[in-house]
Amino acid sequence: MQRFPVSSSDIRDIGYDVTTQTLEVGFIKGGVYQYSPVSESMYQVLMASASKGSFFHAHIKQHNPRRV
Repeated sequence: MQRFPVSSSDIRDIGYDVTTQTLEVGFIKGGVYQYSPVSESMYQVLMASASKGSFFHAHIKQHNPRRV
């Protein structure tokens, strides 16, 4: 899955697969994790949010994380 760099003090890059509703997050401190199911609309709100780290921790972190 292709990830795109984001401006965040916690998150390095983010990718999304619409078919599997899987969000992939690379963290600045290391590690890449996948979260699912994450809706496409949730992904779009995350990418548009001013604080991606805060949004991620409040709304996505609990979505069945799996280390890649």
